[in-house]
Amino acid sequence: MCLLWFDAVLLSGVIVTRPGPEAPPEARVQLHAFRLPGARSALRRYGVAFAVCGALALSACHERAPAAVAPRAVVAVAVHPDGLPPEATLPGDIEARYYTPLSFRVAGKIIERDVRLGDTVKAGQVIARLDPADLQKNLANAQAQLDAAQHRLVYAKQQLDRDSAQAHENLIAPAQLEQTQDAYASAGAQRDAAQAQLSLARNQLAYAALVADHAGVITAEQADTGQNVAAGQAVYGLAWAGDIDVVCDAPESALTALGVGSVAQVTLPAVPGQRFVARVREVAPAADPQSRTYRVRLTLTAPSAAVRLGMTAQIAFAQVQARLGAHPFTLPVTALFHDGPSPAVWVVRSGTDTLELRRVSVGRYDERTFSVTQGLNDGDRVVYQGVHTVSAGEHVRVVAPLHPEDFAS
Repeated sequence: MCLLWFDAVLLSGVIVTRPGPEAPPEARVQLHAFRLPGARSALRRYGVAFAVCGALALSACHERAPAAVAPRAVVAVAVHPDGLPPEATLPGDIEARYYTPLSFRVAGKIIERDVRLGDTVKAGQVIARLDPADLQKNLANAQAQLDAAQHRLVYAKQQLDRDSAQAHENLIAPAQLEQTQDAYASAGAQRDAAQAQLSLARNQLAYAALVADHAGVITAEQADTGQNVAAGQAVYGLAWAGDIDVVCDAPESALTALGVGSVAQVTLPAVPGQRFVARVREVAPAADPQSRTYRVRLTLTAPSAAVRLGMTAQIAFAQVQARLGAHPFTLPVTALFHDGPSPAVWVVRSGTDTLELRRVSVGRYDERTFSVTQGLNDGDRVVYQGVHTVSAGEHVRVVAPLHPEDFAS
């Protein structure tokens, strides 16, 4: 509140003065009235002036009313269906259809490795070797055993010929001839066994060299030079060249669209602008006990040289909703918000220009866009930019984007 002190007041045309605070008490009660010529008209003018000044002073003591806040400008665009059947995507990766671990068929110490991880090998190429010293000795021993067996066979044959001639002349008993025949048969069997042992020793010596049985790419290394390995212990992993698979884990709801023989579209982030056709080759008969998903294998019908093993892939297939005539809305990722754990977008209500946070169902996510399958209607105005700076119920002013091509899918 403002206090205005005046040294003069208007009282029926008389100026009444009031002594100052420094005057003695007896002087404060004295009033001096002066009558001046034309005082009444002059005092009226002074009174009007004092009244105007007082009104201005009183108005200055009150706070001004807050100015109206202008509506926030937001970039919003009316959305329309794409006219394409909605697609769902599943993440996957590129794998070779056939994969085998490569191992030595005999035990030994690795003394040489000729390929490394990622190398391309041909069928019949030697990729590693074992120390052949012990295997060479086994081969020499088998060769000696065969030589001895052959000598015994020759001697047994000569003895059989002599005994046969003597038995023909009745010079020896028939039992003696039978023993000779038995010895000859045993010598022949021993010779055959020694030949088999020699062949086995030769094979074992050949097994000291690890040979790629198919053309492909080395995808794993499990043993190093100088390591002692057992027979059958994996040394390399070989992905065969040829057919290429796309492997993904599908939920139960997608099994109807991913039956054996069905066709899907495959895109690779590492190969932008290209779409590949894949056909479902195999669906796991049972769900994984941990993830409750089914392993699905698809074979690319015409892979290019740019497709390499281990690349990530997006597998797109038509959903069941496509049969019902539903169509998605493609929006830029800048429009995506969230309402709790669910995806949502900001929609400008028609007529009031206020914001509404609406939950939506997302069918697929791409690099710069995402596809909404449920939650939007044709013509809804969706906020494309600044979704993290607005609030529900806020009054906004819709403006068009300066560069609409930036939001093109």
